[in-house]
Amino acid sequence: MLHLARGFAERGFAVDLMLAHAEGPYLKHVPSQVQVVDLGAKRVLLSLPRLVRYLQDVQPSAMLSAIDHANLVAILACRWARVPIRLVVSVHSTMSIATRHAQQPQARLIPILARWLYPQAHRVVSVSRGVAEDMVRFYKLPTEKVEVIYNPVVTPELVTQSWEPVEHPWLAAGEPPVILGVGRLTAPKDFVTLIRAFARLRQHHEARLIILGEGEDRPILEQLIGELGLQAWVALPGFVENPYAWMRRAAVFVLSSRWEGLPTVLVEAMACGTPVVSTDCPSGPREILEGGKWGKLVPVGDEAALAEAICQTLKEGAPRDPSIRANDFSLERAVESYLMTLGLK
Repeated sequence: MLHLARGFAERGFAVDLMLAHAEGPYLKHVPSQVQVVDLGAKRVLLSLPRLVRYLQDVQPSAMLSAIDHANLVAILACRWARVPIRLVVSVHSTMSIATRHAQQPQARLIPILARWLYPQAHRVVSVSRGVAEDMVRFYKLPTEKVEVIYNPVVTPELVTQSWEPVEHPWLAAGEPPVILGVGRLTAPKDFVTLIRAFARLRQHHEARLIILGEGEDRPILEQLIGELGLQAWVALPGFVENPYAWMRRAAVFVLSSRWEGLPTVLVEAMACGTPVVSTDCPSGPREILEGGKWGKLVPVGDEAALAEAICQTLKEGAPRDPSIRANDFSLERAVESYLMTLGLK
């Protein structure tokens, strides 16, 4: 969303970034030409009254929202504000799976509300064809209401940052190859399977594993690393500001997820020219890798298959330069598509 905001602003549009509560590690990365509007609400739902007032006062030409509960609030706000605004909502995950695995009971209400409210948006954008098919089926949306626009992943800054130095000793020249995973330490990312696959790989291949990210599954992963005796070969450095420099220096990037919408980190690693291995999870990886053309796909949760794919990739490298495919996920292409959908071009 920050990339899109910057892209819109660079095209000469006045852009407000509406936040229920202005906090988080990416706040400092908001482009200077984008105005942050802090609605000052502890929860997204509680931001509804102030969002309605904002829409009535400012009357923007268009509004783009992301994430299901925020999408629902945006639709309600547009209805209650009673001002002419073109509203586009975007969905970034395979919601039928995410809802089935939701820990919070209220998350199961989202599909019920979405089936009622999503048709009232001017357009519903999905970040992959798999997500689009899931929405049509799960939310009962008419196909003509849904549009696929890939996320604006690849920017000039990403490539520049990927060449910045990294201080971690494992990434120094002459060290054993590093397998890299990136993402929140949560069950959907299934780093448990990645760690078990790495343990298999270590039996016949000298390598190390680094997983960047933070989350509630850290104790589970640390316990598993200890049980497998991998403390000397697996590192969990936590969240890092610039993961691209780590991607650039990794021998193989691995996406081990159980499900995704469109896995941004997979595209980012490809943009850095790094060979990739991914689970064939719903949805996104098969679409990004075009059925395995740009990297190996393995079944979800299959540690043996994942270990073998990593091993083969270490020996053979990428089948072709993955950065070529990553260019299909550029900021310029996404901005053009969103401006059309938002009725601004």
